[in-house]
Amino acid sequence: MKLISASWRRLSLAVLTILLVVSSFAVFTPSASAETYKVKLGSDKGLLVFDPKNSTIKAGDTIEWVNNKVPPHNVVFDPAKNPSKSPDLAKSLSHKKLLMSPGQKETTTFAADAPAGVYTFYCEPHRGAGMVGTITVE
Repeated sequence: MKLISASWRRLSLAVLTILLVVSSFAVFTPSASAETYKVKLGSDKGLLVFDPKNSTIKAGDTIEWVNNKVPPHNVVFDPAKNPSKSPDLAKSLSHKKLLMSPGQKETTTFAADAPAGVYTFYCEPHRGAGMVGTITVE
């Protein structure tokens, strides 16, 4: 009888150990990591555009703005053209400082709880020339 009892205890311990190991994979599996997308300010050919003009991202992702050609450039989000119509949100995403040299960078990270929808941005010095773009947050 002692032999059967000891065998059951060992089997139970083995099963519990396996369950613990398997469940730890579910708990400690990292969530999907945020992505970083690059947007050039001015095309390689010197056109006054964002390249790409339109991007689709997920909340939590980052945009790296890279000053490319025909500076100065900046990135300003339109307060009237974001999903919440919030001036504060637009201001927090914007980089009003002019980038003067090729290769200069700024980054904008969309919060994990950023409202889904289309965000419109522009370059202040070149808005009249059509340097406008959009980011769609899914």
